Amino acid sequence: MQQEQLFFSIIIPTYNRPERLTTCLESLTRLDYPWHRFEVIVVDDGSKTPLKDVVARFQDKLNLTLLRQSNAGPASARNAGAATARGKYLAFTDDDCTPASNWLQALETYFTTTPDCAIGGLTLNALPDNLYSTASQILIDYLYQYFNADPLRSRFFASNNFALPAKYFRQIGSFDTSFPLAAGEDRELCDRLLYYGYPMLYAKEAQIYHAHKLSLKTYWRQHFNYGRGAFHFHQLRFRRNSEQIKVEPISFYFNLLKYPFSHSSPQPRLLLAALLCLSQVANVAGFFWERYQVRQTEVGKKDGTSLLEAVSKLTSTREMREMRK
Repeated sequence: MQQEQLFFSIIIPTYNRPERLTTCLESLTRLDYPWHRFEVIVVDDGSKTPLKDVVARFQDKLNLTLLRQSNAGPASARNAGAATARGKYLAFTDDDCTPASNWLQALETYFTTTPDCAIGGLTLNALPDNLYSTASQILIDYLYQYFNADPLRSRFFASNNFALPAKYFRQIGSFDTSFPLAAGEDRELCDRLLYYGYPMLYAKEAQIYHAHKLSLKTYWRQHFNYGRGAFHFHQLRFRRNSEQIKVEPISFYFNLLKYPFSHSSPQPRLLLAALLCLSQVANVAGFFWERYQVRQTEVGKKDGTSLLEAVSKLTSTREMREMRK
């Protein structure tokens, strides 16, 4: 008798955060979903301390597989997990996330009616007392409202709450690992899905809680790195469809600054608006910094090529002179 295919493969990249991973796996044991219909694949992206002991605690509670690779970033780790996945659908989350108990059930409900969609769920801030984590989540909320205004024609999902048919993922080539940092590869994957005509659907009922503790320094670095990733995203997009960079209208930024004042939060709204402004400054700074670095690398390669050509010509000239003697 042929074994029934798993419905979901949950893929979790992790790096040097065993405590966070433990909390994440504990939340998966509380999923209101038949355990025999999903598997969990943890991909250790070269953590300093092996995670066998962490994972071993959950082997009798979850259909769990641990993979380990040399440190190559979360995009590479997600791809490694997807390569071994047996589920019909891939569900991506992160080690600092805890899905709600009905997460998989909500995703299945949508896949049952729209089986050929990529689905993104709602991410909630698990650290409302952290000013910077709150500001970062408010920015994501605003981007989801902007890019996914029509849930049936969505355009962007973050990789911490994202599911799609495994066949789609393999057909379009998985996450792009050419990004220098963990910033932008989820945006690029969404753009590639749309380019090839795969629909995307926003499902607010599929919820996860994100516990990303930030300080002013790490908040700046996070959004600076998003800017760096944005530069590479636009480079890849241009190579794919020759589309020039499009700057969002001024209303996008004006409404972004107003956004905290229309939503309840335990944090001061004026400070949140100021941090959203800071995030855009950091993003632009990262974009142009990465652009400068790439240009310098390209100039260096050209100069190196020119030097090699000059040496080659000089060598040829000397050889000709020796032959004439």
